[in-house]
Amino acid sequence: MSDIRNLRGVVPYLPTPLTAGGEVDEAALKRLCDHLIKEGVHGLTPLGSTGEFAYLDFAAKERVVAATVDAAAGRVPVIAGVAATTIRDAKMQAKRWAALGADGILAVMEAYFPVPDQGVIDYFTAVADATDLPVTLYTNPNFQRSDLTLDAIEALSHHPNILFVKDASTNTGRLLSMLNRCEGRIGVFAASSHITTAVMLIGGRGWLAGPSCLIPRQSVRLFELCEAGEWDAAMELQRALWAVNQVFAKFNLAGAVKAGLRLQGFECGEPAPPQPALGPEQVAAVKAVLERVGAL
Repeated sequence: MSDIRNLRGVVPYLPTPLTAGGEVDEAALKRLCDHLIKEGVHGLTPLGSTGEFAYLDFAAKERVVAATVDAAAGRVPVIAGVAATTIRDAKMQAKRWAALGADGILAVMEAYFPVPDQGVIDYFTAVADATDLPVTLYTNPNFQRSDLTLDAIEALSHHPNILFVKDASTNTGRLLSMLNRCEGRIGVFAASSHITTAVMLIGGRGWLAGPSCLIPRQSVRLFELCEAGEWDAAMELQRALWAVNQVFAKFNLAGAVKAGLRLQGFECGEPAPPQPALGPEQVAAVKAVLERVGAL
């Protein structure tokens, strides 16, 4: 396995397969992980947004992380999601995921009341102090009550364990500002909301994204073209793959990923209620775009 501290590439945000009774389906998760690794992805992230972390209790999260670590078997790094409203809970998660064998932490801050910059900095610093694992900050202003500002990211970039940031703002200029202000101390990863070739062009390291579960081979090829500086070929592939991002932006993310995987023969159940499953017309839209990019 490559050194996670030099991580680059395509790291899918895994769905959390659920049984009809709402239990974590470890066997289905392991099967999907094995498939993605064989398709060439560079890491796996359980308990990201696609993994429905907000709908799982602690015991379910434990099962997800343990199953992913077991399935990866050291072939690729596992970057496990930590998300909480309190520093105490976040530290407990980070320590437990480390004990279960995770290689890195994806840190998310949940907030009910707004939290000022210093509180945000304190939260992520506490997560980074909790273990020796490298930490990826996750910023998603569309869903977060208290987001990471550029000032907060710059301050956190000086922490020796905070090595990466995954930004889902859709604002590529914000990513360039991060790169400029952090002066190489922190690596930037894109989300599916970004045109990933553009992010690679300005100095990004890859992307962490749910839709990559459905197009792993194509995503890895896109990354390889970017790494080789073959920008014309990369943009030709990017134009085709952008349709996947667009259709997924229309629907519940976990529902769309699970519907697409079901079409590909990977049964992951339905989204955790009260999230809706996709209806027939929505599934047809997902199917059409996957067929168009050669993923069915």
